[in-house]
Parts: sequence; structure tokens; C-alpha cells
Amino acid sequence: MKMNEMGNYFEDFTIGEEITHCFSKTIFESDNNLFCLLTMNPHPVHINMDYAQKQQHGKILVPGTLVFSLAVGLTVSDISGKAIVNLDYDNIKHLAPVFVGDTLYVKSRVIDKRESVKKRDRGIVYIETVGFNQNDVEVLLFRRHVLIKKSNADKGAESV
Repeated sequence: MKMNEMGNYFEDFTIGEEITHCFSKTIFESDNNLFCLLTMNPHPVHINMDYAQKQQHGKILVPGTLVFSLAVGLTVSDISGKAIVNLDYDNIKHLAPVFVGDTLYVKSRVIDKRESVKKRDRGIVYIETVGFNQNDVEVLLFRRHVLIKKSNADKGAESV
């Protein structure tokens, strides 16, 4: 049996490539409540059904930061499993509301890539990720630069 390797090396990414990530996540009430507690977010639209029912969407709204965190996590096995660091996130856009019971799916596109100027054993990949729900409605869009090892980095190559 071949072991499943986490992530891809810098060389594995191709500009323009689209990646449909295999993992997805249904957001349960317990996920929402725990996230709100951990992040100290007491806004009633996220945790108070009576309040939320009287607001614009009429039901509990999942915090955008939870949706973003899940979307990043769902990409790890393909994008950042061999990453040294996520360098930045930009253009984070919440495109549609997400509710308890929604299922989040993600796909990514490689926008650009370049070798590191300082160290030959790594490179920077620029990724755009879209999150969408069970109805194929896009709910999230963001971009990030990820510093990723080259394949020879795990074979004892020296960093420069």
C-alpha cells in the first residue's frame, strides 16, 4: 500500500491548474457555538435563535471567520500540506451567507508561482480559493501566497 502524502511540492503546482478539493464539511450547531465561544464572539445573530429569526436572514448566521477557517482547512491536503508558511491572505470576500446545516466545499486555482529569491529549496505559490455551499452558491473567495518546499528539500538539500 502506498502511503498518502500530505500536500504537494512546489514543482507539483502548475499555473492555471484548478483543484477540486476532496474534503467538505457540514457546519453543525455545535461547530458554530464552539467557534463563537473560542473566539469570544457573542453577537446574537450567531448564537440566539430568537434574535436571528427577527433579522434579515431569519436564522442563525455562521460567522464569516469560521467559514474562512474551514475553507483554508479543507485545502490543506492539496495546497499547504508541505508548506513552510502561509505568507498572506488577501481579497477575502464573503459572497453569500452561510447557515448552520450548510455544507462547505472548496476549489482552488493556481494563479502564479515563483522560486524563492533567498533559498533554492522552496518557492511561492499564489492560490485563489472559492468556497461554495451544497447548492453550488459561492459563499467565499480569497487569495493567498504559500511558501512551499521543493521536492529536493526533503531529500537533504541544503538551504541557501
